[in-house]
Amino acid sequence: MQILWAPDGASMPNLGAKALVDVTDGDTPNLRMPVRMLSVDTPEVTARTTERAAAIDQDFKQLAAWIGEGRAPIGDTLAEHLKPRLETGHAGTLHFTQGQAASEFSKANIAARLARPNGTRRNMFVRTSDAPFDTNHRLLAYVAPDYTAAERRTMTRAQRSTFNLDLVRAGWAAPFVIHPSIPGAEDLALLIEAAVDARTAGLGIWESAETLLAYEYRSAERLFQITRTLVEGRDLEGSPRAWRERYCADMRTRELFGPEEYIRVAPEYRLWFWPADLRGAIRDLNLVPSPGLTGT
Repeated sequence: MQILWAPDGASMPNLGAKALVDVTDGDTPNLRMPVRMLSVDTPEVTARTTERAAAIDQDFKQLAAWIGEGRAPIGDTLAEHLKPRLETGHAGTLHFTQGQAASEFSKANIAARLARPNGTRRNMFVRTSDAPFDTNHRLLAYVAPDYTAAERRTMTRAQRSTFNLDLVRAGWAAPFVIHPSIPGAEDLALLIEAAVDARTAGLGIWESAETLLAYEYRSAERLFQITRTLVEGRDLEGSPRAWRERYCADMRTRELFGPEEYIRVAPEYRLWFWPADLRGAIRDLNLVPSPGLTGT
């Protein structure tokens, strides 16, 4: 009964409505569904319009003022890092513009690499993680052109890179490796090397010193909402620190830092952990908690 209905007592995720592409066999409908590329994070385009991005500019400028007044629930070290980026008056617009550029790069890059010399189109190679879906019901995966075995024998690992890696190499994504979905040793080395080279060359998001990385942008949005609630004297649902999500370790030293200390680690070496995974990860990966780290 467990095998047929509920393996290990768990329920399968509800993936919601999906567009039908075609039907091959009677029991095989092909569905269109979103894929969240693993280990990379591109700027957000959730603002949708330049007008909304401009409104976020002002939200973030106000958040910077509240941080300066000590009214935001954020530590001094991270505040010092984020405040100059938030108070520019164009943080939302810059991020939205970068997100659009990352999207355009991805579309053009995927189209070019899926095209065969004879003009036909390759299939997509998809490799999922152990946990195949995220909380937004997107498939978590590495994606690449589907080369034949003969083609792969003539290509280096870098030449047959995933589209995930291409985004980092072009500077349009920051590495975003989240435990336990850690790339293999060779692939991780390529990801780190690509990120170092892109950041050194000032490509993509690394061109501007005012860039908010995507996970910083999302945190700033949540921090603005929480701080506004506190400033207006309204009741806050949940913790004022709920804008923070993950702990971070340095992949070089295995030192583990708290949610607001990730900036002590260079972007290309950040390894992220959900709080629920910390105890097991500390044990299994021999992580060394940084001095003063709490909650582990």
